[in-house]
Amino acid sequence: MDRRQKKSRKAIFSAFSRLLEEKSYSRITVQEIIDEADVGRTTFYAHFPTKDDLLSELCREMFDHVFSPSLEKEPTHDFSGEEGDTEKELVHMLYHIRDNDAPRILRGESRELFFRYFRSRIAPFLKKIIRIDDVSGIPEDFILNQLSSSLISTIEWWLSEDLRSSPEETAGYYLAANSALIKK
Repeated sequence: MDRRQKKSRKAIFSAFSRLLEEKSYSRITVQEIIDEADVGRTTFYAHFPTKDDLLSELCREMFDHVFSPSLEKEPTHDFSGEEGDTEKELVHMLYHIRDNDAPRILRGESRELFFRYFRSRIAPFLKKIIRIDDVSGIPEDFILNQLSSSLISTIEWWLSEDLRSSPEETAGYYLAANSALIKK
């Protein structure tokens, strides 16, 4: 992608995020996104065939970074070199949810789509940290479902509390509540 395309894409993402703060996902039109981003219709459709594709891509880009195999130094946090540390990886994830567009997306009706993508991307992370040996007789997929549902509930609680707890505190709550199922 050349610089101009990246700039247009960023403008579309920003416009979409701003609109999500103001109104529900179903009430946002492509025309409103185009107007807010100050791009042409052709430009929008060159990047995203539909509004759903825009939301999917917004989620995908966020999750590609959040679930990257290597952690990098960021403006609000630095967990570089902390790969393999369950708590640090979880805190990193929460920083990105807080610092990116997730709070706006999760306050509206698009939350279901966001969490569907999130659930599919969180499974490999959770699979690395479950203590399957200590809970014999319980199917692994059941435990993964429990842990992902608990993480989604934790994030929903955190958002409902207006992110008052730090990412570190929130990760600690999640890990403590699920300590029987998670390796340290």
